[in-house]
Amino acid sequence: MDSGVSQRLRVFGLAAAHLKHEWVLTLCLVSALAAVLAPLLILMGLKEGTIETLRDRLVQDPVYREIRPAITRTFDKEWMEQLQSDERVAFLTTTILPASSMIHLVANGTDAELIDLVPTADDDPLLLENDGAIPQEGECVLSNEAARRLGVKVNESIVARVTRSRGGRYETVEQDLRVKAVLSSRAGSLARVYTPLEFVVDVESYKEGRGVAARGWAGQSSQPYMSFDGVLVLSQSMLDPVLRTGLVVNTGLLKADPMDSEAFASLTGLSLPDGWYPYNLSIPAGSVNYSSIEALKRKLRGREALLIPYVNDLILQLPEKELAIVGLSINTDWAEKLAWPALPWGQLSATALESTRLMQILLPGDDVSVGTSLMATFYGASPVTFPLKVVGAPSQVKRALVPIELIGMLRTARDRAVVYQAETDDLVLQRAGFRGFRLYARNIDDVPSLVAQLRGQGLEVVAAVDAIERIQVLDRGLTQLFWLIAVLGVVGASAVLIASLYAAVERERKDLGVLRLIGLARKDVFLFPVFQGALIAMLGVALAWGGYSLLSEVINRVFGNELSDGQAICRLPAGYPWLAMLATLTLAIMSSLIAAWKATLIEPAEAIREE
Repeated sequence: MDSGVSQRLRVFGLAAAHLKHEWVLTLCLVSALAAVLAPLLILMGLKEGTIETLRDRLVQDPVYREIRPAITRTFDKEWMEQLQSDERVAFLTTTILPASSMIHLVANGTDAELIDLVPTADDDPLLLENDGAIPQEGECVLSNEAARRLGVKVNESIVARVTRSRGGRYETVEQDLRVKAVLSSRAGSLARVYTPLEFVVDVESYKEGRGVAARGWAGQSSQPYMSFDGVLVLSQSMLDPVLRTGLVVNTGLLKADPMDSEAFASLTGLSLPDGWYPYNLSIPAGSVNYSSIEALKRKLRGREALLIPYVNDLILQLPEKELAIVGLSINTDWAEKLAWPALPWGQLSATALESTRLMQILLPGDDVSVGTSLMATFYGASPVTFPLKVVGAPSQVKRALVPIELIGMLRTARDRAVVYQAETDDLVLQRAGFRGFRLYARNIDDVPSLVAQLRGQGLEVVAAVDAIERIQVLDRGLTQLFWLIAVLGVVGASAVLIASLYAAVERERKDLGVLRLIGLARKDVFLFPVFQGALIAMLGVALAWGGYSLLSEVINRVFGNELSDGQAICRLPAGYPWLAMLATLTLAIMSSLIAAWKATLIEPAEAIREE
């Protein structure tokens, strides 16, 4: 072993032996230090234990992490996706209108119970943290109160009965559901049934009068409405400015501009015979609906004029090629007058919208035989794919021709989601947006900031912000109180150690002089009070920790009945003993520096003079 290290160990042994020799004084110093540290450890344990217990109760109860809108409004898909991508959000699912969320549940032949229907999805913390599970299609999860009312248990079956009033009569459909789980009472006291969002949306659709083909629930068609970018007016006589101005009055249109034949051909792909005058009626920002076309028909009554609604920028993707497309619906007489292809589907109609008439296409060239069914994808709005039947003789027009009613429906996909439903062979208009949401933050500390963000967007929400902020205020207050008392304790302990170690050096001048006389170096004498301070600190921390452990156990036993398993009123994290030891050692060594410096001033001659 290095001689320097062995010398330090001998000095440490001398310091320890000296403290043992003066054990009464050492005991007093250790007790004084422990008397300062033990209350600090108890106070910190109470702070950590109490706050952690309160936080656990909030964190473990998802109700305190829930945020929901206070009022009903429509939320678009993009907004919901942006909110869901926030790292503070642990779970988000949409909800439906409160008026549509009540259904009747029947079990074991008992009377029907009116229960609140709530959508859920994967990772729903309210279910997963309250003895629940995520239901799949044909399954449900019941709240404790709902299960009590129905008298059912897990794996039993219930019947969901959905009713509505339509056309002056009541209609009812039923759906069998298997109870996958029953939530603990902590999940809430209300009677609720949790099912996948798809079932909840279907219930809402049925109650609003629409049919749900996938479940066999009859109702009105959810066919998309028609919308257009503008309307072309073809006339064999020029329209004077006064008449053109009249065409935009009370029709929902804002502009009526004359066109030339080239502009008409560029827009529609159709050539215009001589003697015809085209006009473009449109809205600079917005869509033209069918009521505007009806209003134009009334204004042009008595004139030989043709109305052709149009939609810009639609592309048709067929299995083998991509085509520009134009929507056109005219009768045979107009087709002959304009020398355009005869159209099997006939003229524009707002009532003849069955798929057998609309799902047709007239192709240029003769690449595909008549009667062939092609899977077509339309781009220019949200992409929609469905089969089209090839009809008619090959067209000389370079663009594919389809009914304008179909194009009008597809154009609506720019504003509302439109999908093809194979079960009914029809286009279906999806819901415009979501009427609410259930949101759970990842942590209770994220709730206030999320609430502030949503309220900043003008959305009033409901959340347990007050309870969370009270915990945060209590945490800050206890922290400030602890550090105030800790500072006072540190000052007192430092004063005690400085005075005691300095007095010990003064009292031991003769002994230290003798040690210097027999060859102890000045730096070794310097370490003598430092080692003593470190030993006193370690003994003081050990005694304080023993006192804390004993008293904290008493506190936790007294309040044990109020706590859940794993919770404690007074508890410190595992690393705190070493932190307390390190902090106390640092304090003791710093306090011993004055005494150490004083010890280095003692000369060996002082021991001779003393003799």
